[in-house]
Formats: sequence, C-alpha cells, structure tokens
Amino acid sequence: MMNWRQRAQRLRAVPLLAVLQFSGAQPDRYDPRKWHTCQGVLSVTGAKFMNWNCGQGGGGAIDLVMHLHQLGFGPALEWLESHFGTAGIVAPSPSPRRSLSLPPPCPEHLEAVRRYLREERHLPAALLEGLIGSGSLYADAHANAVFVLRGKRYEPVGAELRGTTAVAWRGMTPGSRKDLGCFAIPAASLLTTIVLCESAIDAISCHALHPQYRCLSTAGARPNPAWLAELVGQARQLYCGFDRDDTGEAMAESMMRLYPAIQRLCPSRKDWNDTLRFGA
Repeated sequence: MMNWRQRAQRLRAVPLLAVLQFSGAQPDRYDPRKWHTCQGVLSVTGAKFMNWNCGQGGGGAIDLVMHLHQLGFGPALEWLESHFGTAGIVAPSPSPRRSLSLPPPCPEHLEAVRRYLREERHLPAALLEGLIGSGSLYADAHANAVFVLRGKRYEPVGAELRGTTAVAWRGMTPGSRKDLGCFAIPAASLLTTIVLCESAIDAISCHALHPQYRCLSTAGARPNPAWLAELVGQARQLYCGFDRDDTGEAMAESMMRLYPAIQRLCPSRKDWNDTLRFGA
C-alpha cells in the first residue's frame, strides 16, 4: 500500500499535456506551448506551467490539477488517480517543432492593406512605406497585413497577421518563434530608448506618437520574452508600453518585478492605436 508521499511522487510525473487534454484544454493554434483553459491561457514548458493572466504557476501534474480544478492537495491526487490509475505513466514523445511558414506576398492585395492601415488604423503613410520597402510589412493572399518578426541577424523568425477585411482577425503565422525575435520600428536604429508594445500595430502607433523612441512588439502581453534580458542591458531606457487594461497592467507589473530597470509608459487610451486615432 503506497503512502501519500509515494502516491504524490508518482502522480507528479504525469505529463502535463495529458492533464490538459483530460481537463478539456485546447492547444493554441499558433503557439505549441500555449493552452487555453478554464482558468485562462497557460504557457507550458516541460513540467512547468505559468498562467500569466493571474500570475500563478507551478511544476508537475499535481500543481496543474490544483490550479485548473481549484482543488486541494488530496483531492488533486484523487483526480489524477481516477484518470491515470496506479500503473506507471509513460511520457509521450514530444511533438516536432513546426517549421516557419511565412505566407507568400500577394501584391494585388497590398493596396487594400495600405488603405486599411492608413484609413482604419490612421498609421502614417511614410512609416508604412518604409516597412513595405524593407520587407517587414506585406499583404498575403487573404488580404492580411503580415508584420515580420526578425531575429538577431535580421532573419525572419515569424510574423504577426492582422485581418484587414470586414472580419476582424489576428494571429501568428505557423511556426513563428516569438522567443527568437520581434517586430521593431524603426527596424535598424541608433535609438536607445525602447518601448515594448503588445502588437505590431501598437508599435507603429507608438513610434508615430513618439518618434524619438524605438518601438518593439512582444506579440501579446508577455512579461518575459526570451530576448528581453539581453535587451535590458543594451537599451539606455526601456519602457513597458502594454495596454491600459487589466491584462496589460498585470503583465507590466510582472515585467517590472523581473526587471526593475524597466519603467511603465502607459497609453492614454486603451492602447497606442486608440491613442493615435482618437487623441490623448
């Protein structure tokens, strides 16, 4: 008869992906490490997980069950045993990482994308043309605006997609590696004061309002992108310019706890694009 320590040791090793699947969580369409759950969006790395919506995380299957189902330690053990029994658990082989697949440019839709970004988003034509000329912005076959993420050597590592038709839509191109790079405006610049924004459109908007700043997109409210630690050492001043909403404030606080040198720069409206379109 196993005591509770033995039970816990065995059950803690149950793969997190199996727990997520049994709990009805849905994998993110574009980020294989992200799962949509009843408690919010979780980032999962090996045996660790983090819920950035509420700033809670943990390690192992027991912690995950306690978090997802709001259970105490004992009931979490019972939940795991009811789903996985007492036999040994074999972790599944990790899925191969999907290779980057940028959508091909579609020049016939470029004018529609230009028109949307100028007229609907009020982004300055001069900034857009510079991005188009550098290949950091183009149109795909679905008339999406494609904002290219670039790595250390300026190589493409992903792309933010924004729908420009009547159906509002946003996402990432398959295989994007947000941990390897970001969208930036100006792309290559001597500007040493940097603002981190939640999206490419917000980064362009912020730069239009504050041309003395280089503006980067974290492609979502993420408090600790893998490239951020190195950037902190390079920038003269670094601001977190996340949205003026509950998620943006919570993620900004998390980022500033991790990196005390970062300061908050808050848009006067919900986000930088709203501030650009409607004024302070």
